[in-house]
Amino acid sequence: MSYTLIHNEAESKYEYHIDGHIAYITYDEDAEGNMHLTHTIVPDALAGKGLARTLLEDVLEEFKKNNKKAVAQCSYIVKYQEKHPEQSECFA
Repeated sequence: MSYTLIHNEAESKYEYHIDGHIAYITYDEDAEGNMHLTHTIVPDALAGKGLARTLLEDVLEEFKKNNKKAVAQCSYIVKYQEKHPEQSECFA
């Protein structure tokens, strides 16, 4: 399934709005333009569908388009980075 990635700059989040719920990844941008991904949240109603991975991969694709690098700071993204070395070019 395809979702629309929303960049909520005011709240420093990348979001999916699905069936009245919001799944999101929060970030902080450092002086070098690296995006520190601090939290990944998927509501219980949307859990178990691989949504966190899809959301993260959409965010990483957005970073590639904008010449940004991710810095994993939440446990989910740290584990993703370890399991997916093929995505290493996306991380600072």
